[in-house]
This record gives sequence, C-alpha cells and structure tokens, in this order.
Amino acid sequence: MAKKDYESRTEAMLMPIVETKGFELVDVEWVKEGANWYLRAYIDKENGITVDDCEEVSRALSDLLDEEDFISENYILEVSSPGLDRPLKKEKDFARSIGKDVEVKLFKAINKEKEFVGILKAYDEDTVTLEMEDETEMQFKRSDIARIRLAFFF
Repeated sequence: MAKKDYESRTEAMLMPIVETKGFELVDVEWVKEGANWYLRAYIDKENGITVDDCEEVSRALSDLLDEEDFISENYILEVSSPGLDRPLKKEKDFARSIGKDVEVKLFKAINKEKEFVGILKAYDEDTVTLEMEDETEMQFKRSDIARIRLAFFF
C-alpha cells in the first residue's frame, strides 16, 4: 500500500473522532525517520490542543487501526498539535491565513533569493500571491514552493 493510501485511510478513520470532540484534523502523514516509520496525526482546536486531547484521540485511533490492520510495517503512532511553524497545505490552511504574514521557501532561487516573507493576498490551486513590504505583489507557482508557513517575528 502506498503512503497516500495510509494517509487517506487514516484521515477517514480520524474525521469522526475529531469532529465528535469539536477538534480540527490538520494533517496526517506517513514518514520514515531513520529506521522507524511514523504515522502522525496533527489536531487542533480554537484555544489549542492539550496533551490529554492528544492522548484521547490517540487511544481511539489506535483501537481503530488495530481493528482495520491495513498497515503491514511496524510504526509509531503520534498524535500532536501542529505547532506554530506548521506548513500551509490544505485549502482551509490558506483560507485561514489570508491577510497574514507568511514565509515562502522556494526550491530554486528567484533573483538569488529562495526565501520571501509577505502578506498572503491570494491563492488558487496553481499559485500563491504575496504582498511584499514595498507593497508590490509577487506571485509564486505552487510547484516551485518547497514550504509555506505563517511567519512569526520575535
């Protein structure tokens, strides 16, 4: 089974669990780090997620995963908050971030720059538009973006 299958099946199992609790499912990922496989679920809610919230969702998901038993590899299940530096991936992430400062990191440099910070003005399935500090707009192809996330200034 492919990574996408693991992620989408897990997401389908998780949706009713998180919706019942009034949480949001931010992302599910299947990744290999070192010798270990990880199945990670990121959840959120209005005032932030607690360790107890993560534990509750993890227990419910773990039971379902044991019943379905569709992952042949050994893996570690993690349920956590997405954290401040989470990437924007889904439609709702972009919608929620319109008008906010975002940081875009590109695969290839434009004018010798690979990182740009600006206000997220618009997006569609192919492009992301930022308003830069000088009030000009820059449009990036989504296929050129290695990572995009909210920018934080400390």
